[in-house]
Amino acid sequence: MRIVIESSDRIGISQEILTIFAKQAWNLKAVEIISCFTYVHVEYAALTISSIRECLAAVVGVKSVEMINLLPSEQRESHLQALLDKMPEPIIDVDSNGLILAMNKASHKLKPSTGAAEIESVTTEYLGRPLEAFLGQINKTMLTNAATSQAVTIEGKAYILDISPVISSNSSTVEQNNNGEVSGSVLLFRSMNTLGRQISLMQSHQDHSFDSIIGKSKSISLIKAQSKRFAELDLPVLISGETGTGKELIARALHQASARAKAPFLAINCSALPEHLLESELFGYASGAFTGAQKGGKPGLIELAEGGCLFLDEIAEMSPYLQAKLLRFLQDLTYRRVGGTKELVANIRIVSASHQDLAKLINQKSFREDLYYRLNVLSIDLPPLRDRMADMSLLANLFIENAAKQVSNSQQTDITKPKLTAQALSLLKEFAWPGNIRQLQNVLFSVVALNNGGDICADDLLQVLNKHAGNQQLGNNIDIQSIKDWPSAQAEFEAKLLEQLHPLFPTTRKLAERLNVSHNKIAMKLREHGIK
Repeated sequence: MRIVIESSDRIGISQEILTIFAKQAWNLKAVEIISCFTYVHVEYAALTISSIRECLAAVVGVKSVEMINLLPSEQRESHLQALLDKMPEPIIDVDSNGLILAMNKASHKLKPSTGAAEIESVTTEYLGRPLEAFLGQINKTMLTNAATSQAVTIEGKAYILDISPVISSNSSTVEQNNNGEVSGSVLLFRSMNTLGRQISLMQSHQDHSFDSIIGKSKSISLIKAQSKRFAELDLPVLISGETGTGKELIARALHQASARAKAPFLAINCSALPEHLLESELFGYASGAFTGAQKGGKPGLIELAEGGCLFLDEIAEMSPYLQAKLLRFLQDLTYRRVGGTKELVANIRIVSASHQDLAKLINQKSFREDLYYRLNVLSIDLPPLRDRMADMSLLANLFIENAAKQVSNSQQTDITKPKLTAQALSLLKEFAWPGNIRQLQNVLFSVVALNNGGDICADDLLQVLNKHAGNQQLGNNIDIQSIKDWPSAQAEFEAKLLEQLHPLFPTTRKLAERLNVSHNKIAMKLREHGIK
């Protein structure tokens, strides 16, 4: 029987209450005193709550005697265990001698299990036993006075083990504890899949469904319909399109609409890292693989994306060596960490993207043809912004609205969303947009940031677009092989210059002013190069 006795706050009253229990020869299992409340766990065959009340009536200051289900410590332990059991990852609490004090139900994942009964018993079977009795290579020697993290492998499965010391003094850190002693440690085993999901969430918190892809033009509608069908097929996808067309957005939408949606989506730009770093980022590395390698090794994105999707952006920039290694992986989804000997198996979907013409690169012997066919099982070709001008109004209004919100948040003032005039919208549709949607977004953000109130007119856009045009390297796209002599080179440069400037300055007079020549000459050159 468990009871709570409420009493007045006077010196000695708790002693008087316990003396009554001793005189009656009642078996006290546990006693807890918190302020004016005395909690007692008592055992006696003929004991009733009324008999206890009669005996305690003689104690001055006793206000009430009531039955309860659990003592406060039992209630805290029950809530703590319930909390631990809700955690999806294994958690083990040990004392300073490495003896197991508590463990959650998820801890059964660390050992082979044959049935539900064994899962239920794992949390009690090993209590009070050494840590190594449960986990073998994980033992007391790994416990330190400082929080540590290390990669471990248990029953062939990789984990990141976080060890957090429990301080025995009132100090919050070991450094503040003069004795430097800990009363135990808490061990958290995080699986690679969990880490992958966490990294995936950190990369983006936005909605990446197909509904988030703005556009009602025929081209983008076909792309969305095609991509939705591809999402249901667990096959590699190759996304092609110019820079800034939204290749990663489509890749994320594919993942979110697939059966792998609850698993991680991890992305890496193959052009952003040198060969050796990209290799270790993709495949991970074993302990001691190279000088400075993390003890215990490090999982790669392939391992962290387990069950989900790995997006390889700018796949054309991958070196021939890594192309061969990726091809080997795609053949049977097996791989080894850098410097490792153990063969690992992955369950992921590969989505790749490139703004370059891979077929052309194959002809140039800079991209493997066999890898191309492995990646290009399903293909999506995103249209450039200039081919979907029907979406310009929707895109422009969305970017202006988002820009106004960002400016308002940064300046901590409310900024009314500016409107786009018809002339300004017409100018947006006339511009070539070599940077596609990303460039459009950046231009409109600059315009909104510079806006002093009122509508966005064509002149506002021209101020920003003129700078963008000035930053473009016009000569980089000239086909050297087509140049026969100086006049042909000059003619090609003129054509490219006028093609990029004419959308910014749609009249011959404005364009002539920009280039400081007569409008008649500009008109002649436009006709000569067939620019309208």
